[in-house]
Amino acid sequence: MNRILIIAEAGVNHNGSLDTAKALVMAAKECGADVVKFQTINVDELVSKQAVMADYQKNNLGTEESQKDMLKKLALKKEDFYTLADYCRETGIKFLSTPFDIESIHFLNPLQDMWKVPSGEITNYPYLVEIGKTGKEVILSTGMSTLKETADALEVLNRHGAGKVTLLHCTTEYPAPLEAVNLRAMMTMQNQLHCRIGYSDHTKGIEIPVAAAAMGARIIEKHFTLNRNMPGPDHMASLEPEELKAMIMAVRNVESALGDGIKAPSECEKKNIDIARKSIVARRKIKKGEQFSSDNITAKRPGSGVNPMRWNEVIGRCAVRDFDEDELIQI
Repeated sequence: MNRILIIAEAGVNHNGSLDTAKALVMAAKECGADVVKFQTINVDELVSKQAVMADYQKNNLGTEESQKDMLKKLALKKEDFYTLADYCRETGIKFLSTPFDIESIHFLNPLQDMWKVPSGEITNYPYLVEIGKTGKEVILSTGMSTLKETADALEVLNRHGAGKVTLLHCTTEYPAPLEAVNLRAMMTMQNQLHCRIGYSDHTKGIEIPVAAAAMGARIIEKHFTLNRNMPGPDHMASLEPEELKAMIMAVRNVESALGDGIKAPSECEKKNIDIARKSIVARRKIKKGEQFSSDNITAKRPGSGVNPMRWNEVIGRCAVRDFDEDELIQI
């Protein structure tokens, strides 16, 4: 069974600092994540002057500035991504960054072997075409989307040559209320669109991504930060390193417990079969030639004798010898 891919979403929680971004890389590696993901933001290509901040951004930042002004403070320089990609290789964790415009797709293409498409780009046709044309694996977040919109985006990616596509169920609110998560929608996408599925989590805590893993998610993505008290729009809805480590451990435990789906005794159980199961035994002393009946036989442990599922086969036969009380019956 392929391992669940765990993406530690650093996003813009570096607050525009390369040193903080590198610290996030190291923290993700130490917590056991497979991938650390950033966001490559070309502010002038991403938002217009009229774009406003989301309510959660206003609340977390305590300001009414424009989305553009906010993002300018959070964006890393282009050269920083070369440094981060190299640092990830040295650290032993996969580098990934989400582009938000076509220019950033071209910029990031040499630096990574897969794409993470954010929920906000699922209806961006020219963007999806460019992603598909690279031929690389795609992880597509589906927050705010209907099944039809998700299917349309999937069709565009496939038609233009995208590699394997995994659909991440997502609730685009920070933090996402539990009653809005609707994890069963992840299974609907799997059943209706015949795709690998995963989950990008914006809830508080670790329970929901662990539940998603138990339901069959092949990718889990979760925001994390070095410190939730840092200034910035996403820190409050992110896990701190110890919490991320606990989530990853829990996901790995669930993954181990899921197994291969074959219903058969596990190796560790086999030694307990005879101890826990029963056999047909003499209820009382039985004389040779006496006919077996429910009056003189019963089922008791251990399970090393005749299986009680053969009860009707034994009833009516004659004892081949004398049997003491509780002795295993032989036929």
